[in-house]
Amino acid sequence: MSKTDLISNVATKENISKAEAKRLVETVLGEIENGLKELRKGTDETYNIGNFGTFYITTRKARTGINPRTQEPIKIKASKNLRFRPYAQLKRSAGC
Repeated sequence: MSKTDLISNVATKENISKAEAKRLVETVLGEIENGLKELRKGTDETYNIGNFGTFYITTRKARTGINPRTQEPIKIKASKNLRFRPYAQLKRSAGC
């Protein structure tokens, strides 16, 4: 589903204009983005959205890998990854 589809669905279901629905969707997405920025700063460990799921950051340590073309060892830097764990109700809705 694209952002435009989401806006159209919200406008239809709530019987509001597409402009108003766009403002609401962008506000919600902006708040999620702000919460994820707080995760990146390290002030919080998780970002929970009730009845939806939890975003959290995992850290992968630096390690040595192998270049598949040359078979030479290479250094892989440490990295952070954003993860999402959906709540049980959301998983059931998706058939998982």
